[in-house]
Formats: sequence, structure tokens, C-alpha cells
Amino acid sequence: MTKYLSYIQALIRKLEEFTIEQIPRSKNEEADQLAKLANSLTPLKSRTITLLSQEHSEVENIKEEVLTGDALPSWKDGIEAYLKTGTLPQDPKEARAIRVRAGKFTLIGGELYKRGFSQPYLKCINQDKVEYVLREIHEGSCGNHSGGRALSSKALRQGYFWPTMRKDAMDLVRKCQKCQVHANITHLPATPLQPIQSPCPFDQWGMDIVGKLPRAPGQREYLIVAVDYFSKWVEAEALSKITEKEVMKFAWKNIVCRFGIPRAFVMDNGTQFQGAKLRQWCEELKIKQYYTSVATPQSNGQTEVTNRIILQSLKTRLEEAKGNWVDELPGVLWAYRTTPRRSTRESPFSLVYGTEAVVPVEIGEETLRVQQYEPASNNSERRADLDLIQELRHSANARTTAYKAMMAKAYNSKVRHRGFQVGDLVLRRADATKNLGKLDAKWEGPYQVTEVIGSGTYKLHKMDGKEIPRTWNIANLKKYFA
Repeated sequence: MTKYLSYIQALIRKLEEFTIEQIPRSKNEEADQLAKLANSLTPLKSRTITLLSQEHSEVENIKEEVLTGDALPSWKDGIEAYLKTGTLPQDPKEARAIRVRAGKFTLIGGELYKRGFSQPYLKCINQDKVEYVLREIHEGSCGNHSGGRALSSKALRQGYFWPTMRKDAMDLVRKCQKCQVHANITHLPATPLQPIQSPCPFDQWGMDIVGKLPRAPGQREYLIVAVDYFSKWVEAEALSKITEKEVMKFAWKNIVCRFGIPRAFVMDNGTQFQGAKLRQWCEELKIKQYYTSVATPQSNGQTEVTNRIILQSLKTRLEEAKGNWVDELPGVLWAYRTTPRRSTRESPFSLVYGTEAVVPVEIGEETLRVQQYEPASNNSERRADLDLIQELRHSANARTTAYKAMMAKAYNSKVRHRGFQVGDLVLRRADATKNLGKLDAKWEGPYQVTEVIGSGTYKLHKMDGKEIPRTWNIANLKKYFA
């Protein structure tokens, strides 16, 4: 191999310019199959090694030849030779194939034409002219960056032909820079759904910020929300500003001081959730922090669903005075906590306290438990409820698991599997980092995948080697073809 390398380096010195291109595996099947064959061979038991010597290197027998475009082998050569002089290959099978194919071709003025169905004659193009024809039709003054099928059909209607029209057109469109950055966004999921399970109440909380909302008294226009993944219990508080300090204060007052130290927080990539002080505080309390991928709110789906319910409830309670949402917030939270959730079939209140809360309607129209309330026996009944609460939670957990399995089955039926490996080039959704206009490109990049974090989650670098902050989900990425 050293002699081959030296010979190539000597040739390079004579060239003014050269490029090195990686051949995709799909276009280098012979070498790929040889490599697979070598890996699959069973090692020989015999350790006898036969040495063969060769006096002269094959490198010395290599002839230097420079072929121009016209001199390169062409798919037309055999047919033209047969039509002009009747010459056929020596191989009988190849000769028969050319005789059969030649009936569909003719020579006009020394040029090869194919008899077509859409047009009488189609001009046959050499492979070195294919890219020019396709690019001129695709992106020239009359081009419209159409898809691969439309491009090949248009080339055919313009009067051109070569055997791999559809494939070449698809490859050119796939690698077109403008077509890639303006391509439609695929909304089909690329990876299976992975439901998050929580084994017990207040073990894991999801946190998020909602806003801006209409300004309320005290300049409050943000809402911080936290949801327990097991019981669905929700805590929320109105804020005038969203800072790391406010997040720590909320977590301490509404979560730690009321329900104990949780095992983990699930947060988005907001700066208020990634500060050094919050990280240090969580480390001191041994609270793990899990961050969702950028522009992928589905990763913290429990909190996102709760946010929508809270906002919808606020909308229905408010009329013209939108700034009164802070006053309505306690009632909205109370309604949420006392309403059975679909996944558990229990209310968050019952999963936390072991019994259902008494709501105002039971005072206006008394129910049986209100009418027959006896203070003397109430304490013993409450103790019994607390003794049985573990069974209630176990049943709710089983129902939640079954519900999430059903949701995952429905979601996974729509999955269109795709993924990337380290070193792959990708484009990133442009609307994940900025607001787009009607004529802006939908994708930006390319970027290089440098690390596979998990199923559908990646770390990216710019082409100059600069790291892109945080992780990115495959839903916001697509493969880039160079």
C-alpha cells in the first residue's frame, strides 16, 4: 500500500487541483460486500502461512491515461457501434441484449436518438452531460426546483433520454441546497414514544413557565407551574419576573416544604432553569435535573398538558378583565386537583390525601356523606382511608401504566423510523430558534452530529467545529445530502 500511496502522491504533484470525495456505501457496493465477506469469514485452524514473492510491483505497470468527457465509456457505445458498423460484443448475452435494445434507437446526423412514446425522437445524452441538463431544467432561468419525478418527466418532455433518468433526477433534487432548506417539515414521529413512569407521589416533578400573560396587579405576567408525575397534583404561582432566584424560591416553598425533597425535576432549556445557583442547590439536596431537548415540549408532556388545562380554565372564567387571572388562579388549581384525571381515574386530591374533597356543590345540595357526617366516627374513618391509600395508589399506578401503553401503541403506529450516526450531516428546523417569515427557509445548517445521547437525541457542532448548546431531538432534524 505504501507504493500505491507514493504513486498517487506523485500524480497529485502534477495536478493543479484535485478533490477527495467519500463514496456512499450505496454507490460502492463491491467494496462494501468484500469488507462484509472478510468480516464473516471463519478463521482457519491451520497456522501455516504461504509466502508469495513478486519481483515487480503492479504499480509500475500502471499507465497514465487522461480521459476527456467524450472519451469516457458511455452507455451509448455498444448501440452506436452496432447501428453504424454492425459490431457486437464477443459475449453472446451482451450481443443479444444490444440487438434487442438497438431496435428502439436510430441515428440521425450521426447522433443517437431513442424512439419515444411522448415524442417521436429523444436525444440520447452521455453521462457527462446529464448534470448540466438536469441542473438547467431544475434551477435555471426556467427552473422551479421541482421534485425528482417531475424533473425526470420534464427532461423527457424536453426531448432527452438516458437510462437512469429517474434515479439521477432524484439524486440531484435530494442534494440540492435550496430544495433541502426549503423542504416541507415532516410531522410524523421518528422514534417510538417512551412514557415516563413515576413510582410514588412527589418523586418526580415537571416544571415550566407560562407567559407572557395579561399584566396583573404587582406587574405579574408569568406563571410558574409544577406537576407531580404520579398523582398529577399541580402547584402554580404568579410571578412578575422569571429568574433563577424565583424558581428556587417557588420550588422550596411549594414543593420541598410541603411534600418533601423530590428525586428529580424535569425542566425545559430556559435560562432560569440552568443557572449555577439552581444546579448547586439541587446537588446539595440530591435532586436530579433532567432537561428536555430544545423546541421539544413533548419531552415534558405532563406539564405541557397541565399548562393547557390551566390556561383554558382561566379563559373560561375571565371576561373583559383579563388582568384578574391571578385572582382566579386558586380556584382553577382547586378545580384541577379535585377533578379525576383520565390516566389514573382518580383525582389528584384523593391520591394525595386518601379521600375526595368536599366541594361547594355538596354544601348547596347536600350529599349523603355531608348529611350523615359524624365527628365522633370521622377520625377512625380517616385512619382507615390512610391505611388503604396505598392500595388506591397501586390501582391508580396500574391504570396509568395501561393508559400510557395504549397511548404508546397508537403513537408508535405512526412512527417513521429514522436516525443519525456520529459524523452525519443534518439540517435543523429554523423555527426552533427564531420566528420565520413567509419566505424564509424552513431549515438551517448543515450541522454535524457529534454525539448520540439517547433514542432520537443528539449533540451537534457547526461545520467550523463550534459546539451547539444543549441537545436536539430528531423531530427538529433532517438528514443533509452534500
